Amino acid sequence: MKKHVVHTLLALLVACSAFGQAVPTGNPADFAVKTCLHSIGYSGLWRGQAVLTVDEFLVKAKELGYDGVMLMAKAPHLSLLEYDKEARERLKNRIAELDLTLVGLAGYSDFTAGIDKPGIPHNEIQAAYIGQLAELASDLGTGMIRIFTGYERPGIPYDKQYAMVVEGIRLAGREAQKYGVTLAIQNHHDIAIHHDAMYWLLNEVNLPNVMSGWDAWSPTLEGLSTEEIRNSVRKMKPFLVNTILADYIPLPRYRYEHALTNYRSEKPVMRATAMGEGIIDYKNFIGALKEIGYQGYLVYEMCEVLEGGGSIENLDATARKFLDYVKQFE
Repeated sequence: MKKHVVHTLLALLVACSAFGQAVPTGNPADFAVKTCLHSIGYSGLWRGQAVLTVDEFLVKAKELGYDGVMLMAKAPHLSLLEYDKEARERLKNRIAELDLTLVGLAGYSDFTAGIDKPGIPHNEIQAAYIGQLAELASDLGTGMIRIFTGYERPGIPYDKQYAMVVEGIRLAGREAQKYGVTLAIQNHHDIAIHHDAMYWLLNEVNLPNVMSGWDAWSPTLEGLSTEEIRNSVRKMKPFLVNTILADYIPLPRYRYEHALTNYRSEKPVMRATAMGEGIIDYKNFIGALKEIGYQGYLVYEMCEVLEGGGSIENLDATARKFLDYVKQFE
């Protein structure tokens, strides 16, 4: 390995450690299965999904046997508008009382929003929002916030949108630095969705507390091969501090064309299903995480209309299946 690459990796290790997040060690023996439940699965955001309060969710995660939780940082869960300093202290104490780890907060950003209205300081607004989330995270005792890049808007030059994302993440990263918080960019929105593009973006942002939350479902839906997905984990290794897992099944769609008395194939709609029962090769993906010595949690989310419905009973059963599934990687 070239000297400058070694120095870069060492700098990232030191910097990320300062912000409380451990990057992969490169030693498979250092990998451990640490489970985390995302509260979005009990937020009622999807058709037919049951709703739990934050406290009810925490109790549920403990009863199910998860090591930690990720809290959705918006209503109906952890809204900035509803949690003052006293409420934050109560929540922090409650999480400790239940012997759970608050792995991180799920932030919701889109740095290309409003790009067609340059008179409004959208990047500053979003950076300020993430800065407030960082203060909230710090008050609750966690050092990580999941964020997104931006959706690609039609009719706007790509480079203009990309530059806006870089600028916005830099602003947000500096705000988060004030509270010792790491931002983990999830490969979710359009900009820098591929691992090569995300790697480039992270190097261009070039902040020690801006890292990667790398998932398997996006590369799968992009049509990447098993080896390409494994290589994406290897590529993201210097930045990889979080991963969110969910499994999906495609339901075919067709549009009737009356003049032809026939049907035209459309893109399938994706529905959530239990781990190991969908199209995502998690044996390959988690195997790659183990190969690089991944140090973070395996965060499970039920973030779509769920096979079997959104009742508490089905949500709980599906969440338990995740715990059973990941035991094979211990």
